[in-house]
Amino acid sequence: MTSRPRVQLLLVSTLYGAATLAAALDAGQLPAAERRYLVVANTAAIPETTPGPDRAPGFERLLTRFDGVLSWNDAISPFHPAGWSPRPDDAPLWERYLRLLWGLGTDDVTLVLESIQVNPALALAQVFPDAPLDVYADGLMSYGPTRSKLDPLIGTRVRRLLHLDLVPGLRPLLLTEFGVEAETVPGEAFAKVLAELSESCPDLPEVPEGAALLLGQYLSALDILSPEEEERLHVRMLRGAVRRGHRDVLFKPHPSAPSRWSRMLEEEAARLDARLTVLDVPVLAEVVYQRLRPALVVACFSTALLTARTFHGLPVARAGTDLLLERLTPYQNSNRVPVTIVDALLPDLEADAAASAPPAPEDLSGLLAAVGYAMQPQIYPNLRPAAERYLSTHLSTRTWRYFKRRRLTALALPGAIPSQLAFLPRNPAVRRVARRARAMKRRLTRPKKATPA
Repeated sequence: MTSRPRVQLLLVSTLYGAATLAAALDAGQLPAAERRYLVVANTAAIPETTPGPDRAPGFERLLTRFDGVLSWNDAISPFHPAGWSPRPDDAPLWERYLRLLWGLGTDDVTLVLESIQVNPALALAQVFPDAPLDVYADGLMSYGPTRSKLDPLIGTRVRRLLHLDLVPGLRPLLLTEFGVEAETVPGEAFAKVLAELSESCPDLPEVPEGAALLLGQYLSALDILSPEEEERLHVRMLRGAVRRGHRDVLFKPHPSAPSRWSRMLEEEAARLDARLTVLDVPVLAEVVYQRLRPALVVACFSTALLTARTFHGLPVARAGTDLLLERLTPYQNSNRVPVTIVDALLPDLEADAAASAPPAPEDLSGLLAAVGYAMQPQIYPNLRPAAERYLSTHLSTRTWRYFKRRRLTALALPGAIPSQLAFLPRNPAVRRVARRARAMKRRLTRPKKATPA
């Protein structure tokens, strides 16, 4: 029996993700296929006014590895990629429609997806229910738990998780509930792709040696901070960089950030007698690293902090992670693990650079196992023993910031009760009082019988 031709659809929503896929392909990590198409999804809040990754400088350099580009936005218009998925009964109709629209015919389809738990990746997996899946991770979230319970009909189709080795020695937790093996995309292949992007990058402003680079993330769009709080965070970064002796500072805003944020920084820079340059060129932070070699990279919890440190050997510092650890709600918020990694691993901009030594790899692994279990105990019940070990031996003034007492109480984990009160649950007198209180509450809340007339 002759096998049918194979076509591979690779979903991308960021230039960083496209670069990761290109590196994986160069390293021979993607399954063989007769045709490969990049499926581009523009997930911006208003895609009509925000250029997608296929409009970014350097994207055309990546296209030599693929047979074409397909638009997910055009295919499902007028629906938004982040909010649409097919109804179960309509999935076969959508598959037939996309096969006709994209000229796939009856070829066997394989999918390479990002963020499999949410749309548009989840929608594409539902449209092609028989397609084997490979998942690639382009950020720190791969070290955290799957953000929601994934349908086994999709989770069991995932063959591998491709990821960059952003934290050497740390293994991803994502999709391990389905036994998915993680495979590292070689850093050398990724560096080669970044060099290609850098060659086609538009001219960047000349900056003197010793300049610091501040990275904006637009956290207000995620409802983590208010716009005013995020503006103050950027000012906090600027002040910290100047205190460290950097008189020349570059600010790379998020592409969707309002221009007024740059104006506020310019006013603060003038007050501090610092020279501020705003990099409003739509290029990857990693391209800026290669072209300008900043003396310090500052951000809140951006993945770019780890690429600067791990792949480019640049000094880095964090700012604002303490505020985010307090603000992230609910505890299961998928940004919690990236914030935790950056806070635990990188120096604080506002402290002495040598004040806090990075934890040993096993301590970081234990911390993330405890945080991962506290976030998703139903998905990862096997992590409970590791969480109990860590909480029993590592809870301190420093590590308490990564947990909430209410969450530990709900899961009956160590640390739920202050150590000085730990004797109470075992005290017979206290237990008797508690039983009497519960009995009294039941009597008071019991409905009274109606009195006969």
